[in-house]
Amino acid sequence: MRTLFLQAPSFDGFDGGAGSRYQAKREIKSFWYPTWLAQPASLVENSKLVDAPPHDQTLNDVLAMAKDFDLAVLHTSVPSFASDVKTIEAMKAVNPNLKAGLIGAKVAVDADGSMQKAPVVDFVARNEFDFSIKEVADGVPFADIKGVSYRNSSGVIVHNEDRPILENMDDLPFVTPVYKRDLVMENYFIGYLKHPYISIYTGRGCKSRCTFCLWPQTVGGHRYRTRSVEHVIEEIKWAMKAFPQTKEFFFDDDTFTDNLPRAEAIAAELGKLGVTWSCNAKANVPRDTLKKLKDGGLRLLLVGYESGNQQILHNIKKGMRIEVAEQFTKDCHELGIAIHGTFIMGLPGETLETMQETAKWAAKINPHTIQVSLAAPYPGTFLYKQAVENGWLDAEHAELVDEQGIQIAPLHYPHLSHTEIFNSVETFYKSFYFRPRKIGAIVNEMIRSPEMMKRRLREGVEFFDFLKERRNAAA
Repeated sequence: MRTLFLQAPSFDGFDGGAGSRYQAKREIKSFWYPTWLAQPASLVENSKLVDAPPHDQTLNDVLAMAKDFDLAVLHTSVPSFASDVKTIEAMKAVNPNLKAGLIGAKVAVDADGSMQKAPVVDFVARNEFDFSIKEVADGVPFADIKGVSYRNSSGVIVHNEDRPILENMDDLPFVTPVYKRDLVMENYFIGYLKHPYISIYTGRGCKSRCTFCLWPQTVGGHRYRTRSVEHVIEEIKWAMKAFPQTKEFFFDDDTFTDNLPRAEAIAAELGKLGVTWSCNAKANVPRDTLKKLKDGGLRLLLVGYESGNQQILHNIKKGMRIEVAEQFTKDCHELGIAIHGTFIMGLPGETLETMQETAKWAAKINPHTIQVSLAAPYPGTFLYKQAVENGWLDAEHAELVDEQGIQIAPLHYPHLSHTEIFNSVETFYKSFYFRPRKIGAIVNEMIRSPEMMKRRLREGVEFFDFLKERRNAAA
């Protein structure tokens, strides 16, 4: 079938790509690559990938394409589900013969409920969906495709058996040729990455059991399955030629450092190529490995610290010791590896005191930049199960964002309100960035680089505008 892979327009500035751990509008302009759409697109001949949000494409732009395709596959999420369904309705009004399906964590964990709420959706592909989508596009009857739920000729929803998990990750084609064919790489921004950047996955799954983390509990699983070192390096070489303007490669695996020998082997090859790269990491990487990664071109690690309180880390099954994280961070500082640290407010066990403790700890360990998010109980996660069972989540907060796409504080506790958790984010940001030491570091960075000065000034304006929107949302 002529197949359109679509990240549909929704909220203004909404970042819903695969690398987005929280599908929401960001503090500063941020867009992750739609890798989980690009991957099946790489399997389907003559397909097209449209990532509407970063390319400023409207619903009318999408509708103008609707008659050109037989099949539309949309990536959806809890926050964007309603608008994604409306997009399908509008596309089918233009092209009644169009078949439409959904992929993503939202439908992977609730295929039946999602299809009941959206009669216009013909099928959903659950869990690891790449080859399921290929078979749909190839015209294989729904009844013969593992891993899909669909409506039969009588309109009854049928759930086929699960597709076996993919073991040989090298069976997946490169995604970067799809990026080259269909996307404008300069439209993708991440505040802590050099611009322009490219992100890819070198593996799926994460060994950690963090109760809040969406992808391992819904799609990827807890076993880290990886592409061979040779396969990864071959794609990097291809992308270097196709995108000579690339300033940085980012490996978006949930935890790239889950397999240290492999990470070291990839770094050794990247070092030969002179590539600058970054990745997701846990705050427990030994110093000798960090040194090898740095020597191989590593610039930055994205590290989920989450909390500076040990009991809360136990509550969320983070598997991290504060003292280990502190030594890891010290090692990174000494080796010249930048850290973008992520933190979460409103986790189980949180109090006003623990939120203040985390903010003070963040200032103490002093990563280069930070992201502060609100605890979000996505369906399919252990946190969601806890929240429902304990009455921490109200129905009116279940979509996790407000009408502008800005993340809300969906959880509350007997001793801690939605408002107190919501306001803690702004307090945290101010306490971290408005320190003389941090202001001096940012100014020094800007003085040394005119490009960085222009970028930081833009991000500063976006950040304060975002805080203003948050206050308006809370009012």
